[in-house]
Amino acid sequence: MSSLTLAEPLWREVVGARLRHLRRRRGLTLVEAARRAGISPQYLSEVERGRKDPSSEVLAAITGALGSELVEVTHLASLDLRRRHGSLAAPPPGEIRLAA
Repeated sequence: MSSLTLAEPLWREVVGARLRHLRRRRGLTLVEAARRAGISPQYLSEVERGRKDPSSEVLAAITGALGSELVEVTHLASLDLRRRHGSLAAPPPGEIRLAA
């Protein structure tokens, strides 16, 4: 990897940014969202900043507290990663995509 190549973001950073965006869009404070999810506001803040790698159960609790679903947040995070890396925008060789 050359020194000019940007480091790929970590999954937890992308998911955390998605959660923060969703929380803010819902108009919830850290305290409100954390209370609904059953976690501390400090922990939620660290998740949103990509500092913690929460379990699937915690992620499900957070997304539920935000009125969303885990599959939606992970799908959007995956799209975010693909947008950041143009080489991932096209399907991998051998993958077949059907038109709707």
